[in-house]
Amino acid sequence: MTDQAGLALSRKENGVGWMIFNNPERYNALSIEMRHAVIDVLTDMRDDDDIRVVVMSGAGGKAFVSGADISQFEKQRSTPEQQAEYSALTRRMDEAMTGLGKPLIAMIRGFCLGGGLGVALNADIRVASSDSRFGVPAARLSIGYSYPSIRKLMSLIGPAYAKEMLFSAKRFPADVALRMGLINDVVEADQLEDTVRELAETIGANAPLTIRASKTIIEELLKDEDDHDLELCDEMVRRCMESDDFVEGRRAFMEKRRPVFTGK
Repeated sequence: MTDQAGLALSRKENGVGWMIFNNPERYNALSIEMRHAVIDVLTDMRDDDDIRVVVMSGAGGKAFVSGADISQFEKQRSTPEQQAEYSALTRRMDEAMTGLGKPLIAMIRGFCLGGGLGVALNADIRVASSDSRFGVPAARLSIGYSYPSIRKLMSLIGPAYAKEMLFSAKRFPADVALRMGLINDVVEADQLEDTVRELAETIGANAPLTIRASKTIIEELLKDEDDHDLELCDEMVRRCMESDDFVEGRRAFMEKRRPVFTGK
């Protein structure tokens, strides 16, 4: 287990990287220092070719991430200049997640609120325990939720549920979040890590180029139609078809064995 200033723990096993938000005394609230630590961990995971999938979770069992660390607002977010710096750091952390280039799974237990929900929305797949709670308390704090944040939320749950979540500032249980489409699956807390590990290792054993192409094309489809990069999509597909892994996949199928993909 690697410790990035105590605030973002990481470990690597069987091609899966695990990144753990580690501030359980404050329900893993996102401090400025934690954001820097998360960027460092995810950059390392991105650059490690042995890592095929990354899982992020929260320490302590009570929260994935409960939101931004409000105790820092007065000293570090009270002026326009500080707010601009904070927003830039938040974008860097989000880009470390969305630019990972590998599948990112959020393993959610407990509170997943505000900025924590924003973190979870950066994941490709979200799996939660049945005791999890989701919400955006911005309306109780007079915090404006940005266009990109609302667009990302609405792309998952639609405008009606997005309005209910943002207007009410309520906390929604996991079964409701599943019905909304906010998460992919709900399991009992004692099954959560095993379920996510099995999913991550299953994905990690599949062809990395195919997964990267699928991830890229889905992300392009989520953009406005005029912004679609169709040449990039075609290039990603071409790389799959011209790869050594494409040959390996065919041979493994004919030989009735599991393929061994290298990402080349």
